[in-house]
Amino acid sequence: MRPGRTTLVLAATATALALLAASCGSGDDAATGATSTSAPAGATTTTTTTTGDDLATPVAGTGVEDCFDATTTIECPAEGEPFFLQDGQVQAGGPLTYTDNGDGTVTDERTGLVWQQEFSQVAWADAEAAAAAADTGGFDDWRVPTIDELWSLIDLSGDQGSADPSSAEAPADAVPFVDTDVFDFEYPDTSAGGRYIDAQYLTGTEYVSTTMQGDDSFFGVNFADGRIKAYPKTGNATSSVYYARFVRGGDGYGDSTFTDGGDGTVTDDATGLVWMQVDSGDEQVADAVAATSRADGTLDWQEALAFCADLSYAGVDDWRLPDAKELQGLVDYSRSPDTTGSAAIDPVFATTPITDEGGADGFGAYWTSTSFSPGLDAYIVNFGEALGLVGGEYVDAHGAGSVRTDPKQGEPQEGAGPQGDIRRVYDFARCVRDDGAGGGAPSPL
Repeated sequence: MRPGRTTLVLAATATALALLAASCGSGDDAATGATSTSAPAGATTTTTTTTGDDLATPVAGTGVEDCFDATTTIECPAEGEPFFLQDGQVQAGGPLTYTDNGDGTVTDERTGLVWQQEFSQVAWADAEAAAAAADTGGFDDWRVPTIDELWSLIDLSGDQGSADPSSAEAPADAVPFVDTDVFDFEYPDTSAGGRYIDAQYLTGTEYVSTTMQGDDSFFGVNFADGRIKAYPKTGNATSSVYYARFVRGGDGYGDSTFTDGGDGTVTDDATGLVWMQVDSGDEQVADAVAATSRADGTLDWQEALAFCADLSYAGVDDWRLPDAKELQGLVDYSRSPDTTGSAAIDPVFATTPITDEGGADGFGAYWTSTSFSPGLDAYIVNFGEALGLVGGEYVDAHGAGSVRTDPKQGEPQEGAGPQGDIRRVYDFARCVRDDGAGGGAPSPL
């Protein structure tokens, strides 16, 4: 969501408005959820479907179709088996569906956003002016995307490849984290230095705190390694410019409207998803985690999947672990532990505090049901600072609101990778369910 753009609606108010709308009726297509699309002559449509959703922020699919255990791909499990209800099995957002409009623009049929087909490179400080000057497809209303908008494009069936991430040349088994049938993509020119994974795309979403040793930063998406982090506004170690892909239409995509159900659930009316108000560390669900490895609400990936799949909470039992796009949609980028003394999430949600590796009060990361190929890791969303151990000091390396990966099993690690990542292995879970009103695309289950 964009900073300051969350609306909280009380359940009684929402009910009254729904009754009023029902009594008035409506005859337009938007009220029935009907959609239609058209493309200019010569346009190529890669997939032609409509969402059927009357939602402000329909969550896009992740692109993941395979199922995984803790190490590799498996046949998708049956109910009651380990690793049930993971992303590749549920496919909550449906397929990634784009229309190449034949004029240098691409329409995302799920979100309604229209994108430039080509990328450019620009300094973060110059991005707004570059977007305003763009005339791709004959349009003059291009803008810098938010982090929610740009993350909607990520295809998490991509693969970072088998090379060391610090390598200059992309390995043959690397697969970009974006649909290259419709979008242009390149691994960066590293002749002057840098890494093949330095394909970082900028957004207009600023980090309200700072990273590393006080860097003013913005949140961006790396389409070479499939993650979100906060990048320095002045550039990375080898370049002062970032990749850019501008967007138009869909104003307000990513803005959440939360309804407190009064029963321990919170509905995001923008996405149609229903969330646990508490997380796995809360005493209300202590019995459900009593037999897990740590019995404190922090779970490994298999335990997190099982916690949600087996959970009976708020009178329902169809909970599941959210995928990486669903959970990222809960991040409130106007908040951080450093600036608001809170997790980066709306205060309608209860968030279990932690003492971090440096001994400071903080907030943890949360598992998603989305595996990171080839399967040893799964995606996490950091609602607290994403720590690294750099020069013997614990620093906020990636930002509260970043999307990273953790090993699915094993022992916690400190100092991993060039930014000294803290990889906890045991993270929290916040379960989700569909409200039955179009919150997710039809599941293959």
